[in-house]
Amino acid sequence: MRKHYLLLTAMLFCAVAASAQKSFSAFGIGFYNLENLFDITHDEGKNDYEFLPEGSYKWNEMKYTHKLHNMARVLSELGTDMLPGVGCAAIGVSEVENAHCLEDLVAQPELAARGYKFVHVEGPDQRGVDCALIYNPSLFEVEDVTLYPYQYELQEDIDKGRATRGFLTTKGRIAGDPVAIIVCHLPSRFSGSYYRELGARQARAVVDKLLAEEPNRRVFVMGDMNDDPTNASMTEGFRCKGDIENVGPDDMYNPWYNILVKQGKGTLMYDGSWNLFDQIVMTSNALNKKGERDFSQLKFYKNEIFRRDYLFQTEGKYKGSPKRTTAGGVWLDGFSDHLPVVIYLLKEKK
Repeated sequence: MRKHYLLLTAMLFCAVAASAQKSFSAFGIGFYNLENLFDITHDEGKNDYEFLPEGSYKWNEMKYTHKLHNMARVLSELGTDMLPGVGCAAIGVSEVENAHCLEDLVAQPELAARGYKFVHVEGPDQRGVDCALIYNPSLFEVEDVTLYPYQYELQEDIDKGRATRGFLTTKGRIAGDPVAIIVCHLPSRFSGSYYRELGARQARAVVDKLLAEEPNRRVFVMGDMNDDPTNASMTEGFRCKGDIENVGPDDMYNPWYNILVKQGKGTLMYDGSWNLFDQIVMTSNALNKKGERDFSQLKFYKNEIFRRDYLFQTEGKYKGSPKRTTAGGVWLDGFSDHLPVVIYLLKEKK
């Protein structure tokens, strides 16, 4: 992998250097809900029957192959707006069935060319969908992987065995600096806000544990939160703030808050309106506050919703919304009902 150092002049990056030219390493971290990346065989104990050749989706080798190619296309282009030819150092994904799907995914030419690998721990979700982390080993060094389980509190939920996705936590290093990436897929909107708030509190407890062990480790929590940045799971459960200047030492920063509230942009559409469920939030040690110009360690630079024309419906009732793999029982050969997101980090090159 060629060097990916980014030279930014004072004119281009005046927020960091008012006059002298400086050289920075830039890194992308992304997230994408893959919307049902299933293979065509049954996983014992999982309710994956609709994604079998005889199932309701008539899921076959041809559809699976197309799905893999479409997902690899998006993942390989994610982050290239700022890092052409390089892409993201790490990308969290949700709604992937198993390690076999991930092996097939990273073997796609677009991802194999960069040597992407993956982190995955088989989870208990009854439908069989898990979270995973795809990463470029030349940019992200994996140190440790733990799947923290989602734990129910109500006895009726425990008795019914409603196992769901946990919190895939990967500790590693980017540019030599310690980081941790937690990939989540919080319970659906049909479950009620209580269950997402419970999940957010549990994921936040993992963040606090990591910081207690290593205060300098920058922690990034990403995923399909099934909630907007304005909802209680994010503002109270994760203790997120939407303005950097309001982020205290024990808070997290949510750079998507103002994108939804002030710009009206989102990552998925429902009844013609945008929601922004796909988020990446971070601990305060990943930030530069107002007036600070310190990029001697890895720090947040900017974020974006990844948009390409091919990701959208161009006609019909759902024109302008993300183009799904299947809609209304019709195979569209699309991508996902969610758009990907990416954040960029910078570190000054010595």
